[in-house]
Amino acid sequence: MKNHSVEVDVSGDEEALNFAPVFNVAVPFIDRHLQEGRADKVVIRTNRGVEVTYAGLAENVNRCGNALLDLGIEPGERVIMIVKDCAEFFYCFWGAIKVGLIPVPVNTLLRAKDYAYIIGDSGCAAVVYSPEFAVEVEAALGQLEVRPSHCLSIEGEGSSLQSLISAAAVDLEPVATTAEDDCFWLYSSGSTGSPKGAVHRHRDMVVASQFYGVQVLGIQENDVCFSAAKLFFAYGLGNGMTFPLWVGASTVLYDARPTPQSTFETIEQFKPSLYFGVPTLYAAQLQALESETCDLSSVRVCVSAGEALPADIFNRWQQKTGLTILDGIGSTELLHIFISNRLDDLKPGTSGRLVPGYQAKILNDAAEQVVAGESGQLWIKGDSTARCYWNNPEKSARTMVDGWLDTGDTYLQDQDGYFHYCGRNDDMLKVGGIWCSPFEIEAKLIEHPKVLEVAIVGREDAAGLIKPEAHILLQDPAEAGEPLAAELLTHCKKGLAPYKYPRWFQFVTELPKTATGKIQRFKLRSKTSSA
Repeated sequence: MKNHSVEVDVSGDEEALNFAPVFNVAVPFIDRHLQEGRADKVVIRTNRGVEVTYAGLAENVNRCGNALLDLGIEPGERVIMIVKDCAEFFYCFWGAIKVGLIPVPVNTLLRAKDYAYIIGDSGCAAVVYSPEFAVEVEAALGQLEVRPSHCLSIEGEGSSLQSLISAAAVDLEPVATTAEDDCFWLYSSGSTGSPKGAVHRHRDMVVASQFYGVQVLGIQENDVCFSAAKLFFAYGLGNGMTFPLWVGASTVLYDARPTPQSTFETIEQFKPSLYFGVPTLYAAQLQALESETCDLSSVRVCVSAGEALPADIFNRWQQKTGLTILDGIGSTELLHIFISNRLDDLKPGTSGRLVPGYQAKILNDAAEQVVAGESGQLWIKGDSTARCYWNNPEKSARTMVDGWLDTGDTYLQDQDGYFHYCGRNDDMLKVGGIWCSPFEIEAKLIEHPKVLEVAIVGREDAAGLIKPEAHILLQDPAEAGEPLAAELLTHCKKGLAPYKYPRWFQFVTELPKTATGKIQRFKLRSKTSSA
């Protein structure tokens, strides 16, 4: 086996992946396509009119890798990426990997305090950002006692990443890493509300791309991918980048916040064959289709993840568009989808069956495996699992045990082998496909002088999707009412990412608590569900 190669072994019952002793994942995802004759094929198209060929991608990846080295960044050091969906995301991500640096794409919807925490926690050597996020990035840097050595805008006057790339050398040899070496990180919020850095290896993107992208979706070289979910998500990273690159396909990048209208326009303009969304967006698109039309004839399959897809949305989408949505479950720690429906094997309202290459077990509170039809804690095992959480050995030890990962989800498996989502094991909320902590929302509301105590829980909206609901105990209960609710909503929107603000405000006279003073959110959820 030659260096940096990976072979798909089909001799056993299931496919297996064999990696060369020297393996840098940038080679099969970037360099390989030049050797296989795709140099002139367009791989990236954007809503800004940018087109990049595989040859242009490889050249700019090399230049970016050299530019990062020229800054004096050492192998193994982290490069935080607060970057919108654009060609430079590819250049920075793969250029860093090729030279042995660790790219860390970060949610571009976060605020300064979140960025300050992540930058400090990662101990990064550089921050690269799109100019749209300059205000939050600069505010974050201002909160740090120790700042990274380099902070670069993608574009603009002075020393930008684009200017450094254009001036850098074009030739670049890949660093001799292995499939087991650390490659990139993705930050995921945890039950405490503090983001956790999931450390992924060089093998992980190959595993997800082959076992889910190829074997489940059947993605091929002639496919065009469009992901409404952004590249900084584990979900979007696969949909919009690694899956098309793995098979030599093309991708469409949209750099603004997706809306029903913008996604419809993008589909009509670029004619993707695979469309990746989240349930919240599918619900909004269905509402839009009541009053407008869209040509979706290029799409052969739709995919949903990020949160459970209600059967009603699946059925209404199929009736309205004639297209099937393949729902599945993935996670930042496992990189992409590990349980999924398939075009030839689906059950609406479920997450489907296991993706090849993964194992599952559902455990009760005694850590015993449950029988079919009983719910419990879902544990998953697969070769795309993160090695650990950065700088968090206690959480790593609790969550990652003997190759198994505690997903934090409650599931049951029916007699036919389909997995049914039953909720989270903890109090985290998934809103619009993004995890958010109730503690963060509560902390923002507590800042308001009229709020004494608050508890945030999840509540289903009319489409069956989870949104935050605030239960608030006021300093003066007489002030309760719609004017104060509007005031609190404005307060939240000024300090929280758009998906995190509460959709409902319930003013209460007391909050249920344990003997030690902890709020019992499950009691509030039960009241919400029965309302």
